[in-house]
Amino acid sequence: MREQITLACSECKRRNYNKTRDKRKTPEKLEVKKYCRWCRKHTLHKETK
Repeated sequence: MREQITLACSECKRRNYNKTRDKRKTPEKLEVKKYCRWCRKHTLHKETK
């Protein structure tokens, strides 16, 4: 069962990416380093609702 999630930049708090994840395999919240076009650099993006 895959779930749709949204990733938000940890610096500017904008929601930049949409992804899916498997609830059973990764029960903890997702944190990924991705490019933020508003900050213009790679930042940590955290899962939000």
